[in-house]
Amino acid sequence: MDRPRAPDLAARLFGSSPERRLALVRCAWPAAVGPELARRTEVVSLDGAQLRVRVPDAAWQRTLFRMRGDILGRLRAIAGGAAPRALGFVQGEVKEEPPAPPAPPAARAAEPSAALVAAAAAIEDEALRAAFLAAAARYLGRFSSASDAGSATETGSATAVGTGSSSARASTRG
Repeated sequence: MDRPRAPDLAARLFGSSPERRLALVRCAWPAAVGPELARRTEVVSLDGAQLRVRVPDAAWQRTLFRMRGDILGRLRAIAGGAAPRALGFVQGEVKEEPPAPPAPPAARAAEPSAALVAAAAAIEDEALRAAFLAAAARYLGRFSSASDAGSATETGSATAVGTGSSSARASTRG
């Protein structure tokens, strides 16, 4: 007896409305064509089973027309049953993609306390000790702001010292 095929998740989640399918295909487009082609094209609409894509000129239209089988296959691999079955191209000015949102600020490294440095001294490997102190400084910096840098560092250091001391005792036993 043949088991019924599991329903396509993407089609179930996004196939209920054309707007949702279009949103899915717009998100899948860069992965299907690559970042350079995605930058030079614009997904315009989804008319039934045909995806309309804006291209800057006839040369790009011919190029993408020749690639349409590969592109549709990649879209099917990503979007499953919600993927379009045909591509249509329109020529026109491609809107520039808005710039990516700025990356979150890097975690400020806090100055490790003397107690943390002393606990880290139990780490014999110099490179490992330096990496540990750098990671600890970044970690502690996440919790401190300009106004409370000292209190968060001290609180975090007390925890790290307790952990470091027990590690040091364990390593001297073994």
